[in-house]
Amino acid sequence: MKIVIAPDKFKGSLTAQEAARAMARGAAKAYPGAELRLLPMADGGDGTMECLVEATGGRYLTARVLDPLGREREARLGLLGEGGETCVAELAASSGLTLLKPEELDPMRASTYGFGQLIRAGLDAGARRFTLCLGGSATVDGGAGLLQALGFRLLDGAGAPIGPGGGALSELRSIDLGSADARLRACDWVVACDVDNPLTGPSGAAAVFGPQKGATPEQVRRLDANLGHLADVVADATGSRVRDLPGAGAAGGVAAALHALLGARLVPGVRLCVEASGLDRELADADLVLTGEGRVDAQTLRGKTAYGVAQAAQARRVPVLVFGGSVASDLDPAALAPLGVAAVASASEPGMPLAEAFARAAELLERRVQETLRRYAAGEFGPR
Repeated sequence: MKIVIAPDKFKGSLTAQEAARAMARGAAKAYPGAELRLLPMADGGDGTMECLVEATGGRYLTARVLDPLGREREARLGLLGEGGETCVAELAASSGLTLLKPEELDPMRASTYGFGQLIRAGLDAGARRFTLCLGGSATVDGGAGLLQALGFRLLDGAGAPIGPGGGALSELRSIDLGSADARLRACDWVVACDVDNPLTGPSGAAAVFGPQKGATPEQVRRLDANLGHLADVVADATGSRVRDLPGAGAAGGVAAALHALLGARLVPGVRLCVEASGLDRELADADLVLTGEGRVDAQTLRGKTAYGVAQAAQARRVPVLVFGGSVASDLDPAALAPLGVAAVASASEPGMPLAEAFARAAELLERRVQETLRRYAAGEFGPR
């Protein structure tokens, strides 16, 4: 029996590596003697850089950047290849949700300027190929701050720079492309998206993710309108139309800016990790795959790790078990069944306080994997 264990992080409680080890302990108890292959994964959000750096033997650098509210902090970026020609940078390291206290969340003024500084640090290190990992952002500024850090001038009607955050986008009237860092034109850009949401509308960056970043219903409405306005100004400046582009809504619209202004290719982040980790190779003779993430819900179906791993396993006809720290009550497991997902299981117990679930995450995940695998061995989930 060969079991491939390829989870994402369980945000707030376990890294992808810790989750993989907890799942492996449970699998070893259910299937003593089984060959276990641990391949920690990510989906384009926080954790993707580590996945790529570790899988390719890269190295890390640090840079001084601004956090979402303009406070200085230190952040890491990764360099791949012997000469460090490819830079991997995570938006969450500079502009992430976890960098703010709950009472500090403010998407109307939170900025991605620090992520632009992180990219600039990669340029200074000599990188000319970039993999930019989106997800986990505290921002809904459409990448405006990032563009400003890279030298683009975002101007209001009086020709003055607009302020930080998604709230200031309503003041934008033009973008000066000629002021940007000249090195940008010599670079190749890949954007690892953790979702496929468009920029605006009911499935857009503001409507779906704004509330998670502290936006009130009225602010969601304003932010969605501001992102639409940004899209119009971008279209005037570049000819690129990004409103409905799949993935453009990733990280509060950063993907839209990177695609339109830098010509970046938007790809599912989990696909990059699948390729770098050698998952396809391990699946060739695997009997079962275990994957999971902190919460399994409707967003899982829009390109999260569990979905991407299941897609890879389906191509090899390897059955999959999905585990979540929690599973949304309205998630229909049948939506994952076409990908060969035999079961979806929650590590936490019904009614368990969130603080307890986080504190006991490794123990709970290990136990749920053990129980679920024993049920799988007994044939409860169909043919083995």
